[in-house]
Amino acid sequence: MLVIVAPGQGAQTPGFLAPWLEIPGLADRLSAWSDLVGLDLVAYGTTAGADEIRDTAVAQPLLVAAGLAVAEVLGASPAIVAGHSVGELTAAVLAGVLTPEQALTLVRERGQAMAKAAAVTETGMVAVLGGAEEDVLAAIAGHGLTPANINGAGQIVAGGTLAQLEAFRAEPPARARLIPLSVAGAFHTVHMAPAVDHLRKAAAGITPGDPSTTLLSNADGAAVTSGAEFVERLINQVANPVRWDACMATMADRGVTAMIELVPGGTLTGLAKRALRGVATVALKTPDDLDAARGVLSGSA
Repeated sequence: MLVIVAPGQGAQTPGFLAPWLEIPGLADRLSAWSDLVGLDLVAYGTTAGADEIRDTAVAQPLLVAAGLAVAEVLGASPAIVAGHSVGELTAAVLAGVLTPEQALTLVRERGQAMAKAAAVTETGMVAVLGGAEEDVLAAIAGHGLTPANINGAGQIVAGGTLAQLEAFRAEPPARARLIPLSVAGAFHTVHMAPAVDHLRKAAAGITPGDPSTTLLSNADGAAVTSGAEFVERLINQVANPVRWDACMATMADRGVTAMIELVPGGTLTGLAKRALRGVATVALKTPDDLDAARGVLSGSA
């Protein structure tokens, strides 16, 4: 049983799209979507520097467009789809809830609104690796932070103000390692509340379809059968924690045997290797990975 997953913000690296542009038609596809989102996606995915693509208003449309373009090239029919954070918009397209144009319109608004919200207060995020989960969560709460991403496999991401994060780093949980993340703000926390209102208004004119395949929600890992409900969850998720651990638990319960992570792959398959033992994984980083992905497709049902 195959699941296709889409990574979230932070997965992008300078030049990650360059090798994919050698595939006929892919550059044209991205150029058309560039007009829709008001960004030169080809340039941002090939020649832009790390700071440029770290910008939330750039990173989010770039990731969704890249994932959708490569998904078209792959041409797979998964049993389950899921996305991490902004990757939920990519997953919504793969499940038939949104069209590519609807998803890109929403991600443009999402990225801009979250960037604006992040500019109000100096906030950030730090990854906590290891430690007992209950100890980590207690330490996060004790410093007034939010467990913005509970990713499973011993990884939790805390978000909050820079002052809160500094105090947290000075008193880390036992047996845990803290890694500051290069992000523009405390995503999936109360600091993103203004972006929720903006995104709800932006989505008001969209009529989503119901999922044509099993679509998992970051809110709780549940399979959502209503397109309207999924879009509402997607909107609320901007200011609420991502429960990727719950998504992986659902994958395990449903008997997933293979996972393909869309470009720029690596983060979610890395988590799966630790939390979903025995599941075959392929991270799409360059077109050279397509053969391995298609090998997984031929062996999944």
